[in-house]
Amino acid sequence: LTTTESMVRELKQHGFSGEVVSWTRGVDRNFFYPKIYRQNTELTLVCVARVSKEKNLEDFFDLNYPGAKKVMVGDGPMLETYKKKYPDIDFVGFKTGHDLSYYYNLADVFVFPSKWETFGIVMIESMACGTPVAAYPCDGPKDVIEQGVTGFMNGSLSDAIDGCLQLNRDRVIKSSQKWSWDNAWHTFRDNLIK
Repeated sequence: LTTTESMVRELKQHGFSGEVVSWTRGVDRNFFYPKIYRQNTELTLVCVARVSKEKNLEDFFDLNYPGAKKVMVGDGPMLETYKKKYPDIDFVGFKTGHDLSYYYNLADVFVFPSKWETFGIVMIESMACGTPVAAYPCDGPKDVIEQGVTGFMNGSLSDAIDGCLQLNRDRVIKSSQKWSWDNAWHTFRDNLIK
């Protein structure tokens, strides 16, 4: 069992034989669901990630999207460095549960700047709140985002954001229902008894 269809293909290319199966992830819908926080007077872009170099956060910080407020949720080894280098970014620190859900619900668009991920659970948490995801077309997002439904993938994050702003948040929520722990359990159970 592995995280995504992309990982299934990669493992098979590296010689794994036998059955390799994608084992989905889920969202705790006791925390991640649509709330009424999103009453912004300005466009709000949110990123949730470990604040480290490999997450490619500079692409989010440097994003030229006029009039947008950018919020970075997370902690990590580069936090203090990035706070000094990017004083216009609202760094709010590490959040969990309802506190984390608040930021997904605050966002007009969730921006996922990573260029390689094994999954990216933050994307499905965002979608469960009705917030579409703007990302690069790479492993992780390609396995999670339904192009034009739950988000947009583009080589330009600005263009992906433009697309996301046109999406229906109710459709984002509806499509996110497949990311459930019940589905994850069924995949595990069904492959355990083979």
